[in-house]
Amino acid sequence: MLSLPSTSSSISRKKYDVFLSFRGEDTRKNFTDHLYHALKRSGIITFRDDPKLEAGEEIAPELFKAIQQSWCSVIVFSESYATSGWCLDELTEIVKQKNDKGYKVFPVFYDVDPSDLRKQKGKVEEAFVEHEKRYDEDKLQRWRNTLTQVANIKGWHLNHRHETEFIGDIVKKITARLCETYPIAHDELVGISSRLKELYAKIDIGEDDVRVIGICEMGGIGKTTLARVAYTQMSSHFEGKSFLAEVRHVSNKCGLVSLQKQLLSQILPDECFNFFNVYQGNFIINHRLSNKRVLIVLDDVDNLQHLKCLIGRRDWFGLGSRIIVTTRDEHLLRSYRVDDVYKPTTLNDSDAFRLFNLKAFGCENVPKEDFIELVEHVVGYAGGLPLALEILGSFLCDRDAIQWRSAIERLKRDSNKEILDRLQISFDGLEEREKKIFLDIACFFNGEEKDFVMKVLDGCEFFPDIGIDILIKKSLLTVNKYNQLRMHDLLQEMGRKIVREKSIDELGKRCRLWEERDVYHVLTTKTGTEMIEGIIIDNKREMNKTLTLSADAFLKMKRLRLLRVICHSNCRDLVYLSSELRLLDWTGYPFKSLPLSFKPENLVAILLSYSNIEQPWKENKPMHKLKVINLQGSENLIKTPNFKTAPNIESLVLEGCTRLSYVDPSVGVLKRLKLLNLRGCKSLRSLPTKIGMESLEELILSGCSNLKSFPEIDGKMECLLRLYLDGTNIEQIPPSIGHLSSLVLLNLKDCRNLVSLPGSIGGCTSLKTLNLSGCYKVENLPENL
Repeated sequence: MLSLPSTSSSISRKKYDVFLSFRGEDTRKNFTDHLYHALKRSGIITFRDDPKLEAGEEIAPELFKAIQQSWCSVIVFSESYATSGWCLDELTEIVKQKNDKGYKVFPVFYDVDPSDLRKQKGKVEEAFVEHEKRYDEDKLQRWRNTLTQVANIKGWHLNHRHETEFIGDIVKKITARLCETYPIAHDELVGISSRLKELYAKIDIGEDDVRVIGICEMGGIGKTTLARVAYTQMSSHFEGKSFLAEVRHVSNKCGLVSLQKQLLSQILPDECFNFFNVYQGNFIINHRLSNKRVLIVLDDVDNLQHLKCLIGRRDWFGLGSRIIVTTRDEHLLRSYRVDDVYKPTTLNDSDAFRLFNLKAFGCENVPKEDFIELVEHVVGYAGGLPLALEILGSFLCDRDAIQWRSAIERLKRDSNKEILDRLQISFDGLEEREKKIFLDIACFFNGEEKDFVMKVLDGCEFFPDIGIDILIKKSLLTVNKYNQLRMHDLLQEMGRKIVREKSIDELGKRCRLWEERDVYHVLTTKTGTEMIEGIIIDNKREMNKTLTLSADAFLKMKRLRLLRVICHSNCRDLVYLSSELRLLDWTGYPFKSLPLSFKPENLVAILLSYSNIEQPWKENKPMHKLKVINLQGSENLIKTPNFKTAPNIESLVLEGCTRLSYVDPSVGVLKRLKLLNLRGCKSLRSLPTKIGMESLEELILSGCSNLKSFPEIDGKMECLLRLYLDGTNIEQIPPSIGHLSSLVLLNLKDCRNLVSLPGSIGGCTSLKTLNLSGCYKVENLPENL
């Protein structure tokens, strides 16, 4: 919902859309007359001078006024146009308006060559010879300059076409341009002008096809307002029009037949329609509207049946018809195969402040200095969502600064119910698995890397490939350019509100816990239950304090899937972790191993950076779901476990494990491993003698200063893109490096014992970057490199 700005930013509506300039003797009774009536039939208000005005020598003042009161001029250049001083004076005023006020000019070259006008030759030259007998040189020069300027504007050429077709093209183009620039009734809405321009480019009203355009985004962003303004501006250019508001609600309450009748009654108001099922309705809509150019808006559609029964196929409507559909579900639009989809964005900071200030103070700027910081808090909370800005601005209107501060503090604890209830409509329409995915992201994964979250959710058997796509298509989720999942702050707050309301008083019975005070209460009172599926432990408000956990902190959480501990924690012992765990993310994990009773068969990701871990898991425990291991900075780790029981690992990060000296040979046969990061493992002296990780894309051994040899490379390692050996102690590169046909980067910086490169390196046909700086012993490069 977009709202009103001040009147200073509005565009006053002109009296006329078009001023027709023409030589009466040439075209008044034929071409110009036909053009005039075609413009009128299309709802374009057009000024055409009365022949009585041409009685005198000088141009009548009424014409100057009409030009100034028009949005544009259409100039019909005919054979004797330049012979009329009247026409040339008219043209001079038109050009003055164009240069001074951005007035639009559309030349029509009616059997006239524009170059004759530009260069004043042929009949134009003859006309000026006659003018020289009657007018002074200054006036003649103005006329010449004016003709040249207008003739340089791209216009329409008759070029022996049928006049009816030619006039039709002119009317279409002018109609399209007018729609883009019409002022908006009751002042221009904040932020809507640019959106209308983008929307009109997709609607393309000047074309003769039948076009269906979707407007799709999250609730509260202004889809309905945008559609209604476009409908108001365009409706005069159609033979019939219908705006069906709240289709979802009306359909649920009254049925689709009532909507079909409403559509027909709005387009054909003088008729009565009696039918009792959608099939009859389909037939009547098709039969009665197939030859009628109509404008239809279907607002808030959430079901494909709405589209099938209200707009059916494109041949239900006459050529030139336009249909706009607003929805929160992009997949619905794609399923119907709409012609294009417009996705409005949230308001930028400038428009957001304008809208909020108008609602809160009735003006564009903050009137009192002591409100400036408060306004910034509220606008930041709204995140550019027009609905939120309107509701909060109206709520805070006429309240004092003390009340504002109280309201802001309350927002931190309990978000505005009206806003969240409107947003929850999209959530309520989801299937159960999509609801779980949405709540997991809202509570734990907003801003996280998409591929990682997909792995975790897949391990939870939520089928995230389709589930996340559904959330994106329903405008509940986006993926940014960094491949991170992003959810608008208010959608996130809506999801968290849903979780809170499932158990308002008993915190331990909530399915997800993320608020510091709630987590602290549950852990210290030991009131956790098996209802808890996910928990984040963070004491960011007291960053210097260490959180003390009891040994049985998680004993009652039998269904715990997601555990993240991202703060300093102290725990003398840990007796239990749920075997349902998919994600174990514990920065500074204080123990040498996982609890003896823990069964890790469901684990997808183990993230124990800077931990005291010595043995991540027991050798004989199957971990077929495990895909991500990150033990970065775990200085007590001396050797890696055997990976045979975890064959599906895709990412293994052991960076900064400075005591790690042994990597189990089983790492070399991890067929799905894409990243192996051993950066800074200073104690590492050797790797398995042969590696063949066929999916590996990045191998990082930077700073492994005691690593003296690099293993042989299996011919299957065709996916490796980047190999970092900088700062290692290797003396040679194995000839099998030639197998790395996809290798793009090879970093050997500061490999001071490296003597040479094998000739087989020529097999690295994709190599773009080779860094040999600091490799003092390498004197010659292979000729085939």
